[in-house]
Amino acid sequence: MLKQTLLAGAFVLGSVASYAQAISPTPDQIKAYTAGWKGERSPDGRPRVSDAILARLKNISMEEAWGVLRNKGYHNQFEGEWQLIHTDSSMTGRVVTAQYMPARPDLQDLVKETGKKEGRVQTGGTNSWPIDVLKEGDVYVADGYGKIADGTLIGDNLGNSIYAKSKRGVIFYGSVRDVEGLSEIKGFNAWIKGQDPSYIQQMMLTNINTPIRIGRAVVLPGDIVLAKKYGTIFIPAHLVEELVLTSEVTALRDEFGHLRLREGKYTPGEIDTKWSDAIQKDFLNWVNNYPGKLPMTKKELDDYLKERNY
Repeated sequence: MLKQTLLAGAFVLGSVASYAQAISPTPDQIKAYTAGWKGERSPDGRPRVSDAILARLKNISMEEAWGVLRNKGYHNQFEGEWQLIHTDSSMTGRVVTAQYMPARPDLQDLVKETGKKEGRVQTGGTNSWPIDVLKEGDVYVADGYGKIADGTLIGDNLGNSIYAKSKRGVIFYGSVRDVEGLSEIKGFNAWIKGQDPSYIQQMMLTNINTPIRIGRAVVLPGDIVLAKKYGTIFIPAHLVEELVLTSEVTALRDEFGHLRLREGKYTPGEIDTKWSDAIQKDFLNWVNNYPGKLPMTKKELDDYLKERNY
């Protein structure tokens, strides 16, 4: 029994050591992180939520998305108090994570040697490695542990490369440099904790596409991010489609309720509590004759409302 226990322990330690020597998890490991997702995946194992859902998500408010996640038991997915290069834009995309730490020579040597064995670019700094894996629709999300001076993860050169590959911006719990140049990249934006003219120093990349912490939020590779001037929410891929539809219906309910309150047809108490049969019928009639274009298909709406407890 003791021998079996020792062998099992050695196997676990060997597995951990093997994992620790890789910059990124294997596709199977990323699939394990994101086991709730049953749809298409990228070659690296990350969930590939559709572009159509990403487009619809851009119209969802922070409060609506936060409320759905909270009801699902996800309490640690929001981070706020960002600085933005362009405050009037929003962004959605599939997360690529990166973890940075203060430099330690022996670990830094291991990271560089591991990257060399994996065929990663050896010229320049390791802060270019996460950029090399980006595909269109990806958002580069990095934990720079809040370092501002000498913690600038990118400047305008790397910013141009990021946008060329992903057609997206970045979210850094850290800083950037060359903000003036970054601001001139059409379509690019950055959610950051600060900016500084210094170069990155005494800081090292340790992992790509592993779980990271962004302030109050826990972020997994393949999460879907909703980023607005009001904050960022990181959504598990397997919940995003339901979140979008639920939030869209909530927005329709709010639009209907506000309209009827302005008309004086119902009291605030009637709208803010469980709706009566008469209000439910009025809402369904209003939706069926909606004056604009519904954000979802009629079938999606009908199927959702069948299960709805007003």
